[in-house]
Amino acid sequence: MKDINVLILSAGRRVELINCFKEARDNLKIKGKVIAADLSDTAPAIYHADKQYLVCRIDHDNYIDEIIDICKQENISLVVPTIDTELEKLSKNKELIEKTTNAKVLISNEKVIKACRDKYNTQKFFEDNGFNVPKLINKEDIQNKNFSFPLFIKPLNGSSSINTFKINNERELEFFSEYVPNPIIQEFMEGEEYTVDVFTDFNSNIITIVPRKRLATRSGEIAKGIITKDREIINEVKKVIEKLKPIGHITVQCMKTSKGIEFIEINPRFGGGAPMSIKAGANSPKNLYKLLLGEELEYTENYEDKLLALRYDEAVFINSEGAIV
Repeated sequence: MKDINVLILSAGRRVELINCFKEARDNLKIKGKVIAADLSDTAPAIYHADKQYLVCRIDHDNYIDEIIDICKQENISLVVPTIDTELEKLSKNKELIEKTTNAKVLISNEKVIKACRDKYNTQKFFEDNGFNVPKLINKEDIQNKNFSFPLFIKPLNGSSSINTFKINNERELEFFSEYVPNPIIQEFMEGEEYTVDVFTDFNSNIITIVPRKRLATRSGEIAKGIITKDREIINEVKKVIEKLKPIGHITVQCMKTSKGIEFIEINPRFGGGAPMSIKAGANSPKNLYKLLLGEELEYTENYEDKLLALRYDEAVFINSEGAIV
């Protein structure tokens, strides 16, 4: 059996994800390294990888060249993006990376990425395909007072809930409309919020769909949550994925409101809370290794319901020689 080396990009704080890939590799008795790349040598996750690389900024002209060099040097089998800002660049250069190296890039096509990264495009995708979304409040609605408070504002290309705010009155609407960069304004939704981890194979066939209820969040990422096999959510998300046809691990955010299931956004990458679903048994890293070995996978719901996750911070201590102590 050949070695399977995986490259995790923008590793940052994704210690759990690095460890999930290592555990999946060891469980399957596969040889290979889990390699982490990041801009910073203070990114905690790189010290949990088997090997680390420091790379330039994503917006630098040499970024893709540096990824290709690592892939060649380490004989990488799979490149895994983890943050929103690298998705469009990787999607545009997917064919180049795969042609010049032995690696597959776990990224959807440009059409899917554009539909997910631009919130207006996401809104249009949901509306055009008959899925419920909070009403978009445009400039004409604001001028004609064709709305009622509360509202919700967020950046057009934002992530991690940065610069997202509930708007309660005219004063706040005026302020946040200026404060939030490239804002999109919607009706405010009230209900139970869910993040749904979806995994598809390289041909967009659905393998797992795992709803998890968000009990508490911190900086836009789930801090406490519980796996919930909600049939209504599973069936509706399945319809979304069949229309969108993404590749790899995807997170879909939605809310159960008085109007039913309303969708918020789609992140076409591993989300920060993905280890919850992985630990429950919907093991995307293990499934990726199996796909790379040529195994065909089928849809399954064989994961643990009601698994509770209470996430917390850990510290990595590095001595003067660069080793973990």
